[in-house]
Amino acid sequence: MNFRDELKKRILIGDGAMGTLLYSNGIDNCYEELNISHPDRIETIHTAYLEVGADILQSNTYGANYYKLKRYGLEEDVSSINRKGIAIAKKAAKGKAFVCGTIGASRSIRKSDLELEEIKRSFREQLYSQLMENPDGLLFETYYDLEELETVLKIARNETDLPIIANVSLHEIGYLQNGIHLNEAFDRLQELGADAVGINCRLGPHHMIRSLEEVPLPERAYLSVYPNASLPDYVDGRLVYEAVPEYFGSSALKMREQGARIIGGCCGTTPKHIEAVKKALGNLPPIKEKQIKARKIEVIEITHNENTIALHEKAKTERTILVELDPPKKLGIEEFMAGAKALHNAGADSITLADNSLATPRISNAAIGTMLKKEIGTEPLIHITCRDRNLIGLQSHLMGLQTLGLNEILVVTGDPSKIGDFPGATSVYDLSSFDLICLVKQFNEGLSYSGQSLGQRTNFKIAAAFNPNVRYLHKAVERMEKKIACGAESFLTQPVYSVSQIEEVYEATKHLDTPVFIGIMPLTSSRNAEFIHNEVPGIKLPDNVRKAMAAAGNDPDRARAEGVSIARELVNAAIEKFKGIYLITPFLRYEMTAELTGYVRKVDNERFVEVTAYEQ
Repeated sequence: MNFRDELKKRILIGDGAMGTLLYSNGIDNCYEELNISHPDRIETIHTAYLEVGADILQSNTYGANYYKLKRYGLEEDVSSINRKGIAIAKKAAKGKAFVCGTIGASRSIRKSDLELEEIKRSFREQLYSQLMENPDGLLFETYYDLEELETVLKIARNETDLPIIANVSLHEIGYLQNGIHLNEAFDRLQELGADAVGINCRLGPHHMIRSLEEVPLPERAYLSVYPNASLPDYVDGRLVYEAVPEYFGSSALKMREQGARIIGGCCGTTPKHIEAVKKALGNLPPIKEKQIKARKIEVIEITHNENTIALHEKAKTERTILVELDPPKKLGIEEFMAGAKALHNAGADSITLADNSLATPRISNAAIGTMLKKEIGTEPLIHITCRDRNLIGLQSHLMGLQTLGLNEILVVTGDPSKIGDFPGATSVYDLSSFDLICLVKQFNEGLSYSGQSLGQRTNFKIAAAFNPNVRYLHKAVERMEKKIACGAESFLTQPVYSVSQIEEVYEATKHLDTPVFIGIMPLTSSRNAEFIHNEVPGIKLPDNVRKAMAAAGNDPDRARAEGVSIARELVNAAIEKFKGIYLITPFLRYEMTAELTGYVRKVDNERFVEVTAYEQ
C-alpha cells in the first residue's frame, strides 16, 4: 500500500488515544518509556485499534523529545525510545495499517519556555531517530503555536519525502491562539509541504466540525481531524471524558461532510470510539466539493486614550518621576491616601502600585488605583505579577484594568510565594514575564490569548522590569532587548546604590530607544541597609553607604536624614543620564520619597533658570 495513493482514493481512519488507555490502567508516569520497559502493553493497544478498523497507527512517541524526557531522567534515551516506538507500531500493524511516527509540540502556553533553536535541536534528534525505522509517514500533532509547527515542518520536509500530517490545536472555534484563522494556517502548512493539515486535541467533535465549516478543501493537501472524545469533566482529581462511542461515530459522518480525509481520535477516545467511526463511515467515499459557511469577521473597535501622555512617551523628552507606594497590608487606607496626595503634590507623574510585593497579600492595586485616579487625579501604574493568577485570571484581570481605565502597567514575574506570609501558597507562573508582555501586546491588537476577538483593542502602555544588580550586565540587557521585542515600552530598574552603577547602566542601555527609569530606594536605618546587603538576592551596598548608615546609630531622625542624603547623591547622578526616575517608598515612609520628588523638581527648575538666563 502507498499512503498518498490511498489518501487520494478513500477516507483513512486513524487510531485513538494511547495515554487515555494507559492512564485508565493506573499508569501515570512517562508513557513513552514503556516502549522500552513494557513494549507488550503498547503493542496490545496498537493491536486493539488495528482490529477495530484503524488504517493509521501512530507511534507512542508524542513526548519522546529531549526536554520532555529530561523530566524523567531519560534525556539520553531519546533515540532508543523513538526507534522502539516505531518498531512496536510496525510489529502490531503487520502490514495492514500505515505507521506514522508521532512528534508532539514542545511549547505549551508558555511560549518562552523554549527558544526555536532549542526546539530545532530537539526535533532533529527525534526525527532522525524515527526515520531510521522507516515509518510510512509522520504525524505532527497538538501544535498550538503555528511558528513552532512551521519550523519543524520545514526541517522535516528538507530531510524526507515521507507523507506528513500536520495538526494544530485550537482554544477557540476556527482560530489559533495568535488570532490566525484556520484557513490561513492550513494554507501556510500546505505551502510548506504538508500532505494533510488538520486539528487535534483540546476540542470535541462538535467544535471541530464547527471550525471546519469555514474551511475550504485544501488545494494541495487533505484535511485531518482527531477530536477529543468530548469536553472533559474533573472527577476525584482525574479528567474524565464521557462522550459515548455512538455519538463519536455519528460525528464522523459530519466530519466527512466537511471534507475530512483522515478521521481519528485524541484524548478520551478508545478502540470503541474508533470502531464506531469505522462502522458509521463504512465504505463512503470522501467528498470532493463542499459548501463553505461564510466567516463572520468581527470588527474590532479602537478605544481611545484620555488626554494624557503615556509615561514612556513623556520620559523620552522630559523629566518623568514615578514613585512606588505599596498598597496597605491591612484594611483602612487613610494613611496611604495621605501619602499618595503628598507624592502627587510633590510632583510625581505617577504612583506605581505593586502587586502583592514580596508575596504578601495587600489591598488590590486595581482597587487602589481606581481610587487614586478618581480622588487625586493621578494616572497610576499598576504592577501585574505572573505569580498569583493563572492564564484565566490574568486575562480577566487585564480586561478589568482596561474597563477601569487603568492602562499604565508594569509586567513582572513576581517574588515566589515561599518568601511571603503564606509560604505554602502556590506560585502559579502559567506565563513568564515575556509571555505576559506578549499577551498584553496581543490585547492591544484586540485579541485574547486564545485568538478570540475581545471586541475592542486595549490601550495598555507596557513597562517591564530590569535588574542591573547582576554579575553580567550585558546578559540583563539582552533580556531587556527580548522584552522590547515582545512589546515592552519602558523599563523600571531594581534599586541601585552606587553612582558608578548608574553610569554602568547608562553605558549598557544608551543604544536603546526605550526609556529607562532608574530605581532609587532611600535607606531607613543601618538595620535596613544590612538586611538589603546580606539577604536581598543580587543587591550589594557599597561599603561607604553601609558605614554612613551605621554611623547614624539608632537615632531614627539621623538615619532618615542620612538615607535621604545618600538617595540625593544617587538622584544627582541619575538625572545627568536619564529622564526617568523611579523612587521606591520604603515601609510607607512617603515623606522620604516626597522630599526626593521635590528635590528632583527643584534641581530641574534651577537648571531651567540657569539655561534661560544664559540664553538671554
